[in-house]
Amino acid sequence: MGELTINLQQLIKNSKHPNKFQNYLSMTMTTGWPVNVSSSSHSFTNNGPQYPTRNYSNLNRTINLYPLTNYTFGTKDAQSEKDHSVQARFQRMREEYDKAGMRRSVEAVLLVHEHSLPHVLLLQIGSTFFKLPGGELGATENEVDGLKRILSDTLGKEDTPKSQWIVEDTIANWWRPNFDPPRYPYIPAHVTKPKEQTKLFLVQLPDKAYFAVPKNFKLVAAPLFELFDNSNGYGPLIASLPQNLSRFNFLYNPP
Repeated sequence: MGELTINLQQLIKNSKHPNKFQNYLSMTMTTGWPVNVSSSSHSFTNNGPQYPTRNYSNLNRTINLYPLTNYTFGTKDAQSEKDHSVQARFQRMREEYDKAGMRRSVEAVLLVHEHSLPHVLLLQIGSTFFKLPGGELGATENEVDGLKRILSDTLGKEDTPKSQWIVEDTIANWWRPNFDPPRYPYIPAHVTKPKEQTKLFLVQLPDKAYFAVPKNFKLVAAPLFELFDNSNGYGPLIASLPQNLSRFNFLYNPP
C-alpha cells in the first residue's frame, strides 16, 4: 500500500496539471468510476469477432392442427411391397449395405385433431400392423426432398404438389444395429456401424387436403392417448410419439 501511495504521488508531481489529476484520482478511488457518472453510460468497443445473439424462437414452437373432417380421403391402385416377407426384407438390406452402406429412411408424422385431441395419421396393413408414412431414400437424396417424394407417391394424386407437405421439424432418430427388427432411439455402445437410420419428421398439413390411399392400406387417425405406452399395439417407435410431440404447442383450429 505504501509503494502504491509513493507511485501516485510521483504521478501527481510529474503531471502537467497536478491539481486536476489529483482531483480525478480522488473521484475514482472509491468505485472505479468518476463520481456522478453511471457505469452504464460508458460504451465499449469490441474489436473481436462478433457473434450473433441467440435465437430462442424455437423454444416454444406452435403447430397448427386442423379437424379430421377438413380432409378428404379417396383410394388409388394398390402399392406392392418391395419384399414379400420379413426375411426377404433383411436379406435385401444386407445386400444393399454391402454395396452402399447404411440405409437411410424417413417417416412423416402427420397430425390432425378431433375434439381438440391430437391424432396421428397411420397406415394400417392387415388388422394389426401400423406404420408411419415413409420409406427409403436414394443414395444421394436429400431428406426433405425424399420425404416429400415418398408422401406424394404414397398419399398423393398425380397432380398433388410437393408444396402440400411442409416439413417443420425433426421428431426423432432411430437406429437399427443389425439386420433384424429391433430399432433404438440411440446407437448402442457396442455398435460402430448401424445398418439403418430412420429419421422422423413433423409435417405441417394444410387446412384442407385430399389423401389418395392405396387400396391395400387403410389410413387411420390414432389419438395420442391410444399410442402412449402402447408398444404392444403399435411398436416402440410409434408408442414414443406422445413424448416426442409434447414439446410442441398445438393450436386447434376450428373447421
